[in-house]
Amino acid sequence: MPTSDARFPAEWEPQSAVLIAWPHDGTDWAARLAEVETTYVALVAAITRFQPVVIVVADATLQAHATARLDDAGVDVARVRFVIAPYDDTWLRDSGPVTLVSTTGHPAFTLLDFRFTGWGGKFEAGADDRLIERLNNLNLFLTSSVQSIDFALEGGAIETDGDGTLLTTWQCLHERHPEASREELTAKLSGWLRQDRVLWLDHGALEGDDTDAHIDTLARFAAPDAIVFQACDDPDDSHFADLRAMAAEIAALRTRDGQPYRLFPLPWARPVLDEGRRLAASYANFLIVNGAVLMPAYGDPADTAAAAVLAQAFPDREVVQVPCRPLIWQNGSLHCITMQLPQGLVESDF
Repeated sequence: MPTSDARFPAEWEPQSAVLIAWPHDGTDWAARLAEVETTYVALVAAITRFQPVVIVVADATLQAHATARLDDAGVDVARVRFVIAPYDDTWLRDSGPVTLVSTTGHPAFTLLDFRFTGWGGKFEAGADDRLIERLNNLNLFLTSSVQSIDFALEGGAIETDGDGTLLTTWQCLHERHPEASREELTAKLSGWLRQDRVLWLDHGALEGDDTDAHIDTLARFAAPDAIVFQACDDPDDSHFADLRAMAAEIAALRTRDGQPYRLFPLPWARPVLDEGRRLAASYANFLIVNGAVLMPAYGDPADTAAAAVLAQAFPDREVVQVPCRPLIWQNGSLHCITMQLPQGLVESDF
């Protein structure tokens, strides 16, 4: 990777905390709030086994409520820090900060504040678009600066190996910026994210995913030479042809050294329908934390097989299943509601 003033770390690198926002009745979770809160409680319980959690809440009343829910579940609330700020919804993978780590000194971190447009104007996102600015004004982040970038990009749309290679999908970036060529988008992403290789996937999309094919529902780096991806082995499923084409694309990719990637295909869950609508139950939407991989579980027989694949891809980490079926009702899963914060970015002793 060329010399640069900063680098975009891989998710498996050391973290100080994970950032989430608690659902409440002013968000789109209102109709099923109690159900989705069970997932949030399980998620915080899983994360705090390995590292702290920063939880954004809308007000002090919600903070007290969330604290009580966590305490009742036996969660170590000493490893939880609350911050109060307004937000439209809880998809912090897309509204939270993309963090670069300095290679030269001070400031130690640069928080990239891209435009968040509600996935291309599909939903109201004014408060979410200001979330990074507000959290920075609350002095949540240490030794950092914020770089505002007038370009629509969500964190779920990009995946890095920490060594200068970015993985993304053409469908999502083209949908956000239809006037830009692939070469122009490659140049912009490479510059802002300090990458010298951008690998594009032209296939792969899930029904029930309104992000226009975010990469974090499809394919993820497990190491600089390994990719975990969502496969489909059911020829009668509507996803079969496109995910098979995506698998062929991934198999054709090469590492920086010109070698094929080690590939870990994830099993396919049975269709999950909600009032006739297909939901996106992807196992690729896992979260890496210090010492563990938190895997979305859907109450499907494939959950166990998916955990086994992730254990092979991440042999030095514990695989922890988190029940995420309530999340996919709103078209996202585990990775989508979280944003990891690199080691040193926030206080780690709450």
